[in-house]
Amino acid sequence: MPSSTISKPTTPFRQIRAHYDTQTITVYQAYSSEIASAAVEHQKLNASPAFSMGRMTWVKPSWAWMLYRAGYSYKDPRQTRILALTMTYEAFIGLLRRAVLSHGHGAEKSGAEKQNTQNDSGRKAKSEGRAKPVDVRVQWDPERTIRLEKLEYRSIQIGVPGALVPGWVEGIVGIEDVTDRARGLKRVIDEEGEEKVRMEELVGRGLVPVERVYEVDEDLRRVLAMVSDAHEDV
Repeated sequence: MPSSTISKPTTPFRQIRAHYDTQTITVYQAYSSEIASAAVEHQKLNASPAFSMGRMTWVKPSWAWMLYRAGYSYKDPRQTRILALTMTYEAFIGLLRRAVLSHGHGAEKSGAEKQNTQNDSGRKAKSEGRAKPVDVRVQWDPERTIRLEKLEYRSIQIGVPGALVPGWVEGIVGIEDVTDRARGLKRVIDEEGEEKVRMEELVGRGLVPVERVYEVDEDLRRVLAMVSDAHEDV
């Protein structure tokens, strides 16, 4: 029988995969047009007064998971712009070292993310479990393909609490609006069909970034529950 295109048994259940270079790593989040336009123009995430410095915001290094969460940018009218946020290694690892795992290590539709996502709704962030205000929330959700299909292994989501947002913003060294990339990818998939488009071609067109395994030290692997062999139901 041919090998499955959905399941990759050789991929660890919990693994950080990201687009990165020798000094920086890229994470994604969707925002309102007001927040995104100001952020890109001034290269400062908090350039717009609509950006709340005191609310938890969730970021993810997986492009496919961002596409799933935002529905290629069409899912939530309050979050129609997807930003690629380039962070220094120091800032990224600094967040992970403050990590506390969410209960259950994540779910397909995280209640924490739905309650605390940075947007224009005016809802206040709610603390969850026993996490402290300065704890970074980490959860592991089922990874997705670029067609939004669920995979058997997990993708990391990182919740930055309001108390740490000011410092986190300073660790962002580049901001790019990648909304057109997401929409262009959906258009290609819809128009050319699932069987006709190869991943290499999509990468070549600039619609899919090259993501590689991002290694962390053994202490962080323990903190992030990356050393366990136990698989949760997906």
